[in-house]
Amino acid sequence: MGNTSSTDEISAAKTLATSLAAPSNPTVPMPAMENYQGDISECPMHAGTAKPKPRTVLVSECPVKYDGTPGGGGDVDPLNMMPPPNQRPAPDQPFPLPTHRQESSIPKAGGKEGEKWVYPSQQMFWNAMLRKGWRWKEEDIAQNDMAHIIRIHNINNEVAWQEVLKWEALHATECGQPRLKKFGGKATEFSPRARMRSWIGYELPFDRHDWIVDRCGQEVRYIIDYYDVGDVNPQTGKFAMLDVRPAMDSFGAVWDRMKVAYWRVRHHVDENPQQLSKNEVLQQSVSASTQKS
Repeated sequence: MGNTSSTDEISAAKTLATSLAAPSNPTVPMPAMENYQGDISECPMHAGTAKPKPRTVLVSECPVKYDGTPGGGGDVDPLNMMPPPNQRPAPDQPFPLPTHRQESSIPKAGGKEGEKWVYPSQQMFWNAMLRKGWRWKEEDIAQNDMAHIIRIHNINNEVAWQEVLKWEALHATECGQPRLKKFGGKATEFSPRARMRSWIGYELPFDRHDWIVDRCGQEVRYIIDYYDVGDVNPQTGKFAMLDVRPAMDSFGAVWDRMKVAYWRVRHHVDENPQQLSKNEVLQQSVSASTQKS
């Protein structure tokens, strides 16, 4: 039983990776992995003078990017640059998929008190992958694979937020409750850090997201690079190693990065760029700093 589950999750991870690598249709913008938002078209367009029925539009609730280029159409949510989600089955979909959405642990800036971001349903994610250019007929995919894909997707978002919170712990005295305001996928825009690592022989990340965090009124941009580490871990659901850090576009962010770099040297940490151990070092350093103060 356990072997079957592990095999299913590995298959799901491969399907997810394949969909991320697929080139997007230039006339149909599509979000990257974590910024999935679903198909913008809720129903076919019809000619005529009949007035469209009013409908409730749900905003995209998942930490990736809609470019808004010609051909996309529809309204775009400025918080995640994504069109409204589509919960309807695709025309040639081989099996039904659940439309239930899971609430994340990530606080949502600008929302109601205590409001959190909501992850996409299996149906929404399926539609999103189709928009990106993925074709299910070319994959050996089963209905159960989508459940594993959603699990992997959600877990990696939760991990990303926990890494953001480790950095935000440096500012715990000024803001005790940072919240995620908006985000965007930049899979083809490699960060300077990722490029420098590639120059010395390391692989480039397969995806990148930029998250904007509301630090009690101050916007702070975080860069998240996703590195491939092979097959999905059947115990944790992780299939990528995340390198999370504040973008160096402000003096405060540069100072935070410098402090953490100093702590690494001070604690004699031998950092392996592929394992990205800096996050564990940061957590230990913040704890030590808190105890001293």
